[in-house]
Amino acid sequence: MSVLPVVKYGNTILRKKVKFINPDMISDLRNLINNMFDTMYEEEGIGLAANQVGFDMNLMVIDVSHLDEYKNIEPMVFINTEILEEKGYIEIEEGCLSIPEIRASVKRAETVVVKFYDEEGNRKTQKFSGMLCRVILHELDHLNGKFFTDYLSPAKRKLVHNKLIEISKNGYPSTGVIL
Repeated sequence: MSVLPVVKYGNTILRKKVKFINPDMISDLRNLINNMFDTMYEEEGIGLAANQVGFDMNLMVIDVSHLDEYKNIEPMVFINTEILEEKGYIEIEEGCLSIPEIRASVKRAETVVVKFYDEEGNRKTQKFSGMLCRVILHELDHLNGKFFTDYLSPAKRKLVHNKLIEISKNGYPSTGVIL
């Protein structure tokens, strides 16, 4: 398999809503899915959306099995994911492979119900909570053209503005930021 280059903040593909995948084409995605997992592991991430590696499609991969509460959860593939319900809220620090070295607390739903296709083309509706919910919502934001920094207050966005410009020009900021 191959590690793909991660698209960084500033690339226009990250700001557009991606296209849904024809369910009949899911079987053709095996190689891309494997490459996305390889890329995510190489970058030490726990989730990766297809547009983060340059593909305009509603596809994301997630693996939180290294976390104690999810050690029995297999890596997951989500295709054409749609939110059906969100409940509760919790604020936790997040980071992003497309916005390296910047972290900030973000308020997101604590539980979500989504419908999606898995990598075998099976249609599923499933409820997720905790960190798995957070990663799903973070990656879904990518697929809808949003970043976690979009949730920051205007004052905090101003603090990271120059760092985001550096990332768009160089791929990385000169220094990291945790808000």
